Amino acid sequence: MNTVTRPRILVVGAGFAGVECVRRLERKLSPDEADVTLVTPFAYQLYLPLLPQVASGVLTPQSIAVSLRRSKKYRTRIIPGGAIGVDLKSKVCVIRTITDQIVNEPYDYIVLAPGSITRTFDIPGLTDHAFGMKTLAEAAYIRDHVISQLDLADASQDPDERASRLQFVVVGGGYAGTETAACLQRLTHAAVKRYPRLDPGLIKWHLIDIAPKLMPELGEKLGSSAQEILRRRGIDISLGVSIAKAGPEEVTFTDGRVIPTRTLIWTAGVVASPLIATLGAETVKGRLAVAPEMNLPGNDGVFALGDSAAVPDLAKGDGAMCPPTAQHALRQGRRVADNVIASLRGGPLRPYVHKDLGLVVDLGGTDAVSKPLGIELRGLPAQAVARGYHWSALRTNVAKTRVMTNWLLNAVAGDDFVRTGFQARKPARLKDFEYTDAYLTPEQVRAHVEGTARQE
Repeated sequence: MNTVTRPRILVVGAGFAGVECVRRLERKLSPDEADVTLVTPFAYQLYLPLLPQVASGVLTPQSIAVSLRRSKKYRTRIIPGGAIGVDLKSKVCVIRTITDQIVNEPYDYIVLAPGSITRTFDIPGLTDHAFGMKTLAEAAYIRDHVISQLDLADASQDPDERASRLQFVVVGGGYAGTETAACLQRLTHAAVKRYPRLDPGLIKWHLIDIAPKLMPELGEKLGSSAQEILRRRGIDISLGVSIAKAGPEEVTFTDGRVIPTRTLIWTAGVVASPLIATLGAETVKGRLAVAPEMNLPGNDGVFALGDSAAVPDLAKGDGAMCPPTAQHALRQGRRVADNVIASLRGGPLRPYVHKDLGLVVDLGGTDAVSKPLGIELRGLPAQAVARGYHWSALRTNVAKTRVMTNWLLNAVAGDDFVRTGFQARKPARLKDFEYTDAYLTPEQVRAHVEGTARQE
């Protein structure tokens, strides 16, 4: 008896790019046309741009974690784990499940959207003492940690300890770092009113970046407006400065200053997932080099997109690559899905072309700067555009309702300062959330796949 198997489409990663690709595949492919599998540690899509508002308590964690199983029509098989290697020759993806089991997943078509990890440097003490802001767990933990510093400072009789607990350092002048510093500064500014023994003047936030400007993509005027807003709130901004070393109770800047602090938040950019290095293929600054159609030249059925792919930006030209933003990831996901379907059906592939729609930066409260379609906005109009964009980009009506409810409740009732005890007394630094040592080398991937094949 001849058994006809359906083509196997494997999507790696449940970020903006991966989820958008899966949704489009489900809509456009009939159930008997192909089998779709998604590899992700968590069965939700995280709306990453709103993570600073989770850290500051404006939004609950659940409101920006959109379930992948909510739709009754959802038919994609989910493997709970992370891809740690890909053998392009054998068409096998090596996966470590959440129970640490190593499994091989064969495919006919693979869509690589593993996203990115926090970019770190060889700075003494950085990964041991800094917090990241890349995952939902990190945001929830940072909120607890910041409030706990106020509690401990209020209870302390030691002025040096009190001073160190009330200073906070954020490294990274991009969107993530700027919004994180802005939102958490508002949290501490509101919370200190509940601590009559604490001098509000002791609370100091430092935002530093090695670059000469904050968020240079915003342009000179809007970038200056953002800096003015933060400085008016009392945030100390240091540009052209980074971290020389980090300790448990102090941070040394590259300009020689030593800041006593128990809170170092590192948001100094991202790099492509280490999964890309396991392919042994050509890369551009760590991102997989792909064609404008987002396929990997010389490898049938291999596509890559999002933060881990160097997708040519045809709208800009001059060899530019698409920036790692949600806006591009969403649209790339749709185009990759169409190209996978075209490959499956023998049709032509189409290149990805998309003009940037603009930028939005929510600084909390009524403060924001936005640049939709090149129009520069500040204050309430910018805030309306920023929140309107984020709200409309949420994938489900349930998520939209939760986020809108949280925003309204926060506007009416203000902040709350409850510590949930999340991961209390357990390590929760950069090295504890991003398992960069779990990936295999290309040689290890090949040896593992061949060894498994011999055993079978």
